[in-house]
Amino acid sequence: MNADTAGPVRVVLADDEAMIRAGVRAILATDPGIEVVAEAGDGRVAVELVRAHRPRVALLDIRMPRLDGLTAAAEIRRLVPETATVMLTTFGEDDHVARALGHGACGFLLKSGDPRELIAGVHAVADGGAYLSPRVARRVIELGGDRVARRPVARDRLAGLTEREREVLALVGAGLSNAEIARRLHLVEGTVKSYLTSVFTRLEVRNRVQAAILAYEAGLVEQTG
Repeated sequence: MNADTAGPVRVVLADDEAMIRAGVRAILATDPGIEVVAEAGDGRVAVELVRAHRPRVALLDIRMPRLDGLTAAAEIRRLVPETATVMLTTFGEDDHVARALGHGACGFLLKSGDPRELIAGVHAVADGGAYLSPRVARRVIELGGDRVARRPVARDRLAGLTEREREVLALVGAGLSNAEIARRLHLVEGTVKSYLTSVFTRLEVRNRVQAAILAYEAGLVEQTG
């Protein structure tokens, strides 16, 4: 059985702090297109709930008892690959964010960020996109060293892309799904997928988040927030 793609975006929310869960749930409840179907206080229960409910999105705190968010995300991707995983993070968890980049997470959202980012991020990953809170994206880039020095390196990596591939990459960095990119550029979705395959190969990145980070580093995406 696949994750349900009809009706509201169904979400499983996991955080060991009940007040955080209540706050996130209240924010998501303001959007009729999102439904929190279950909550967990630890990573092990989160995995079990995702297996039971098959949501489109799992929102996972990085630090949780029994099973941390990164390990839970890896288990979810193995057992229910149709469910997109999004990490809830704080600025005090830099090492965890860096690790998560290599684990294929679909998004990173800041707990103390703009509530609108939380809603936008859930919709973006549910539609097959990647979403990074702008402040998280900036921080991840800073983790890699001198941002001024890294920009020309990132731009050099993008030098082999066509103009259309650069446009597609910029929209990936902005968190758009394939369908949204297709509408924005007046293309069919299959063509967007072909462009993305080429972009990922040329840039030697494994997923949309890694591509999005590179788009930020190269200055293709306006960083705000």
